[in-house]
Amino acid sequence: MSNRLLEERYRFRCTLTFGDIYGQIVVWLLVIFVTLASAMALWSSTREVYALATVGLILVISLPFLLFAFVTTLLNHIELAPVEAKSTTKASTSLPTAGKAPAPSAS
Repeated sequence: MSNRLLEERYRFRCTLTFGDIYGQIVVWLLVIFVTLASAMALWSSTREVYALATVGLILVISLPFLLFAFVTTLLNHIELAPVEAKSTTKASTSLPTAGKAPAPSAS
């Protein structure tokens, strides 16, 4: 029984597209711009340290949330499917017969 588990193969497929993470990138850019705007508002001859600390603090606090959102999105788009036996995969990967009509397009 353990040999059967070792011989079983899986196909790894990632279906992540740019559209899946586009919103996260937009939010991250907004956070950066708001941070820079707050730093510019705090910037004066006496508060330069506060402005730099604000930028650093906001970026350090928001980075784990960005990474968590991206990693969970990536993990949700990973598929593991068992690969069929070799005799059945040859039949499924063969070219279609000449008598069949091509599938209509979805457009």
